[in-house]
Amino acid sequence: MTSLAAELGVTPRTIRFYEDKGLVTPRRAGVTRVYTARDRARMVLIMRGKRLGFSLRDIGEFLDLYDADPRQLAQMRQLRGAVRARIDELEQQLVALDLTLGELREIERQAVVVLDDDRPRKPRRRAVVAAPEETIR
Repeated sequence: MTSLAAELGVTPRTIRFYEDKGLVTPRRAGVTRVYTARDRARMVLIMRGKRLGFSLRDIGEFLDLYDADPRQLAQMRQLRGAVRARIDELEQQLVALDLTLGELREIERQAVVVLDDDRPRKPRRRAVVAAPEETIR
């Protein structure tokens, strides 16, 4: 487990978590877990799905379809729909983020104006005009 975890850049606890969820089912040799190429591939897909924002439930469904349909047609159809939904969701979030950033930038601009107007100014030096010298007699 430790070598698989290191290879994937996760902790052994993460792998155990996915085992507990039934997403990965390694063989056992006594108390030792034996991970196959299939287990590694499933872990890679799980990590990718999580990175892309899919729920564990969605990921589990994708993996189950992969096992049930050797040609992967059902999986591809479901994946296409889920990916489209995720893209739509992220695009909506992007619009919301752009609006929020625009509003925050305007607030920042207004604060800068107020702070610039309130900044103490150094008094201007007035030219000192010397009085004409008195003539000493």
